[in-house]
Amino acid sequence: MSRDTSVGDRPTLRETAPEPARHRAARRRDRRVYLRSHPLLFALLAATRRRPVARLGRTVLVHGAEAYREALTRIPLDRTAPGTTGGAAAELTAGGLLFDQDGAEHRTARRALAVELDAAAVHRLRPRWQAVLTARIPELADGGLDIVSLARELAGVTAAALTGSTACPGALADAAAEAAKAAARDHLPRPRPPGAARLAADLAAELAALLPDPRDAMVAVAAVNTSVAALRRAAAWCADAGLWPAADALGARALAAELLGLTAPSPLLPRVAAADAVLAGRRIRAGDRLILVARHAAGAHRPEPATGPAAAPAPFGAGPHACPGAGVARALLAELLLALAPYRPVVVGARVDRRAALPGWAELTLRATRRPVPA
Repeated sequence: MSRDTSVGDRPTLRETAPEPARHRAARRRDRRVYLRSHPLLFALLAATRRRPVARLGRTVLVHGAEAYREALTRIPLDRTAPGTTGGAAAELTAGGLLFDQDGAEHRTARRALAVELDAAAVHRLRPRWQAVLTARIPELADGGLDIVSLARELAGVTAAALTGSTACPGALADAAAEAAKAAARDHLPRPRPPGAARLAADLAAELAALLPDPRDAMVAVAAVNTSVAALRRAAAWCADAGLWPAADALGARALAAELLGLTAPSPLLPRVAAADAVLAGRRIRAGDRLILVARHAAGAHRPEPATGPAAAPAPFGAGPHACPGAGVARALLAELLLALAPYRPVVVGARVDRRAALPGWAELTLRATRRPVPA
C-alpha cells in the first residue's frame, strides 16, 4: 500500500477537483446529515448565516470566520457553564480535567495532552489502525464494506490506546457514543427532556467503568465521536465526488485536512461568555450563550470545494481552544483514504443517524468498482 502522506507543494483540492456535477452530488448527500438529524436547528443556522454574528435573545450565533476566531481567542469563556463542552465534561467526570480548568492549570493540561497526541502518538497508533484496515478493507470487493462499523472499530482502538483502557474497543466506542448523545442534549438551545440528567449520569458511569482513570472520559468521547462522524462523511464525499485519485495527486494527509474543513464533522462549538465583550460590532454580555458555527467559519456550506489549509483548522477550534487531537484525526482519516482509494469504491447504501451527538450516517455501505493490482 502506498503511504504518500506529504503535503509539500502539491495542488489543493480546488485545483484537482473533478467536474462540478460530482461535487454537487457529494454536497447534496452530505447536507442530508444536517437536514435530517436536526432540521429545525440547521434551518435556523442557514437563515442567519449571511450575518457574521446574529443575536436571538441571550443566544448569539457566530457564523463569520473572523468572528469565530475572535470568539475563541479574545472573549473570556465560562468553561463549566451548562450547555458547553466544559459543562458536558463536568457531567461525564468528577471534574479536574482538561475541559473545566482555568488559567495556568488549563494551559499546563492542554500542553501535556498535546504532547501525548503528537506525531509520536500517531506513530504508535498507526499499527493498530492498520490491523483493523487490513482485516476489513477486503470486504469492499466481497459484497460491500460497512463504513459505520469500520469507523467505530478505528475510533474504539484509538480511544483505548489514548486512555490505556483494556476494554473491548467496540464496547468502549459504544459507551462513548451513548454518553455523547446524552451530553449533546445540553448543547442544543432547547429545554432538556425529563430524565435527561439522570440518563446522562448513568451513561457517564458506564463509560467511566471502562477506563483506568474516569477523568479520561471526555478524551474517549472526543476521540470516538469526532472520528466516527469524520470518517464516515469524508468517505461518502470521496466516493460521490470521485476524489480517490486525489489521494495520490494531493497526498492523503493534505486531502484529509481539506475534507475535514469541507465536511466540518463538529459543526457547532457551544460556549458561554464569561464577561462583556464586543464581537463583530455586536455587544456580548456575560452569560450569553455563544453558538460558534464551525461549519460556516470553515466555508463548508459553500457550493465550491474547500479553500485549502486556511479553512481546515476551523472545525477544531482556534488559539487556546484548539483541539489538541486534530493531528490524530487528520492522520487517521489519511490512513482510511489510503486504504480505500485503490478500490475506487462507490456508495451503495446510506441512512442518516438521527440520534448521534454529531451529524453523521447510521448506515453507509461502499462497494469496490475495481480490485487493486497486488504490489
